[in-house]
Amino acid sequence: MGAAPYRLAASAEMLYVDRPFVDRVRAIHDRGLLVEIWDWTTKDIDALASTGAEIVSMTGYVTGTLTDSEGISAFLDSAEESAKIAARLNCPSLNVHGTGLGPEGLPVEPVEVVTPDMWLTAADTLRRLADIGERHDRVFTVENLNRAVDHPGTPFATAADTMALVRAVDSPHLRMNLDLYHAQIGEGNLIELCRTALPFVGEIQVADVPGRCEPGTGEINYPAIAAVLKEVGYTGVVGLEGWAKSDPDAALDAFTAAFA
Repeated sequence: MGAAPYRLAASAEMLYVDRPFVDRVRAIHDRGLLVEIWDWTTKDIDALASTGAEIVSMTGYVTGTLTDSEGISAFLDSAEESAKIAARLNCPSLNVHGTGLGPEGLPVEPVEVVTPDMWLTAADTLRRLADIGERHDRVFTVENLNRAVDHPGTPFATAADTMALVRAVDSPHLRMNLDLYHAQIGEGNLIELCRTALPFVGEIQVADVPGRCEPGTGEINYPAIAAVLKEVGYTGVVGLEGWAKSDPDAALDAFTAAFA
C-alpha cells in the first residue's frame, strides 16, 4: 500500500506536559510531526516561531459567542487578532467553537435550547468570520464537541451542527474540525460520518474513548478509519488531540502506527 495522503500533527497542549511549552513543540517537531496549539495569548510567539516547527492549527478566538451582539463583537475582534498572530507563525488553520469556553472546557454562557433565530445569527457570524479568513488568507475551522462528558451546555456542539453551519456559509475559509473523540461520544457511526462530512472538513482530530488518550487505548477502530480516509482521498491534517496514557513517545508511536 502507498503512503497515506494526509499529514499527521499532535497537540503540544496535551503531550510532554512536564516540559516547558516550547520544548513540547520541539519534541513533537523532532518526531517529524506537525504541531497544534491552543490559546496563543499564553504563548511566547517569537519563541514558537524560532523552533522551526510547522504549526498547523491554533485557537482562532479568545472570547465571545456566535449569537448575541456583545459576544459576536468580542468573537470577531479576537478572531481578527488571532489571524494576525497566525500569520506570524505561518499557521494556516484557526479553530473555533460554538461558544467561548472557560475553565475545564465549560461554556462561558451555557445554552440548553438553540432557537431558530440563534441558528440564523450563528450562520451570519460565521460568514463574517469567513470574511476575516479570506482577508488574512487563513481558514477558520469549527470544532464539534461532546456535551455528555467534557462540554455540557455548549451550543452547536455536534458534528451534525458544525456541518450544517459550515454548509450554510459555503466558504473555503470556513471548514469543519471534525473531532472523532467528541463525535464518538456524541454521535458514533464514525466511518459514515467521515464519508459524509469530508467535503466540509478542514481538519480531523482524534483520541480514543474513553479517556481521550492515544489510539489503541479505547473502543475506536482507528486503523479502519485511517483506511477510509485514504480510500476517500482525504489530504488534510489528522491531529492527535489526546493525552498520553503513560509515555508520550509511546502515545505518538501508537498514533503514527494507527494512521500509517
